[in-house]
Order: sequence, then structure tokens, then C-alpha cells
Amino acid sequence: MVDQSSALPGRDFPVLPSPGHHAVLGTPIAPPWPEGIEVIYLALGCFWGAEKVFWQLDGVYTTAVGYQGGITPNPTYEEVCTGRTGHAETVLVAFDPARVEAAAILRTFWEVHDPTQGFRQGNDVGTQYRSAVYYTSEAQAELTEQTGRTFAERLAQAGFGAITTEIRGAADAGPFYYAEDYHQQYLAKNPNGYCPVHATGVSCG
Repeated sequence: MVDQSSALPGRDFPVLPSPGHHAVLGTPIAPPWPEGIEVIYLALGCFWGAEKVFWQLDGVYTTAVGYQGGITPNPTYEEVCTGRTGHAETVLVAFDPARVEAAAILRTFWEVHDPTQGFRQGNDVGTQYRSAVYYTSEAQAELTEQTGRTFAERLAQAGFGAITTEIRGAADAGPFYYAEDYHQQYLAKNPNGYCPVHATGVSCG
């Protein structure tokens, strides 16, 4: 991972100054959120395919893609791809817990990627492709640990290595910087776009 001394300087203005509405769901992709909506931030490789997985879940209010967990303020996609910002490609998932539980969101997260690969997912290699959960409540933290333990056991039974997922609070991970507009809901705007998920085939239960 890059350190403060070698991180890119970034900028003091966002690359997406006015986040608009979700291209599929029609909902705003930035707060303020309706009452009762919870947010969790999930990194699981290329954010194009990952975002589509979550916007398709019943009970998800909106999704967006961005950069989180790093050092450089307001990074561009090109900067993140250098590995010198420290950020992970991250999906913001805003959901209604009355319709879909956080545990179900997390089980989907574990099942649709390989959290044992370190700084990569499949052929995508680099710190920006690492697995991470940036939770926004203690309840989410506990559920992340619980579902992670269950999945780790099942992965081990299937012959996989240890989980390398970074787990920490969103406040500690730092700001979620919205990615450029063309990345938002990329696979809806580009139906033939290539961005597979890297599921292990192991169930989280």
C-alpha cells in the first residue's frame, strides 16, 4: 500500500461535483437519504459489475461507485489505477432495512467475489481491487464479523485460503469520493461492458 509520503496530491474539488440520479432506479445517488435508509460501503474488485449486483437487490434504495479507504483527496479514476492513492474501488449501497437486512447485503457481498485474493480480483491486479467492508454502525460491524466467520469456514472447507478483506468503520476509512459520471451504473449505460464478478461458488448460508 502507498504511504502518505508517496501518495498523489489530488485536489480540493470533487471529480463529480453534482451527483445526480441513478440511471436504473431513478433515486438520488447522494444524501440526504429518506428516513430509515442505511448505508454500507463495499469493495469487491471492479466496481462496474459489483454495483450492478447490488442495485438488483430488492430493498436497495440506490447505489453509486467511488473511491474510499485511501489517502489522496478527490482522486480521478486514472490516479486510483496507479495504485498511488490508496483507495479501493467501492460501491455505496443505500438500503431499506425494513425490506432487506444488512446481513443479506453482506452475504451477497461475500458470495459474489473471492475475498481471499489480497490486492486483486481475477485478472484485475492492484490495491484498488482489494476486498473491503466499510461499515457505518456497530450492528453492521458485528454482522460483518459474523458473516465473515461463517464464510471463512465454508471457504476453508472448499479449499480456499484465508480471507484478506479489510474491515473498518467508514469514518476511519475516510471519505467516499464519487467516481466520474461515466462510471456510475456503467453496465446499464454500456450493456455489453465487460466486468465479471469473481464468485467462488461457495455459499454464505
